[in-house]
Amino acid sequence: MNIAECSGRTLAFLGDAVWSLLVRSYLIDKGDGTGDVLQQHTIAFVSAKAQAEIYNALHEEGFFTEEEEGWFRRGRNSHAGAVPHNTPVGTYRLSTGFEALLGGLYMQKKQQRIEEIWAKAAALKGEEVWHNGSTGKTL
Repeated sequence: MNIAECSGRTLAFLGDAVWSLLVRSYLIDKGDGTGDVLQQHTIAFVSAKAQAEIYNALHEEGFFTEEEEGWFRRGRNSHAGAVPHNTPVGTYRLSTGFEALLGGLYMQKKQQRIEEIWAKAAALKGEEVWHNGSTGKTL
């Protein structure tokens, strides 16, 4: 499928999977426990609040390219459907935009850029930097 034909929601759907896999692979590789412990650590990166915080911090640094910001806006501005009850609409839209940005990168096979975003997010959350490429794993 052509990225230009994808809606913001479609890009976010894909980006959510990319980000979740990256975070979960990192936590398992790190040996951060099992079951409930892994789930709690995952929330620090995968929740709408966490994704919105990551996006805002990187956006303020001017980290994203104009193309990436375009994918972000497509996701943020898309019709969200049902917003979780415990999440403010603005936060949910920011996280959807962040996921759309990741989906766009994935569709263009820009794995290195996804890893750069991961490294910045991990540093923001006080985690060691971990790259899929250094362990031979791929998304």
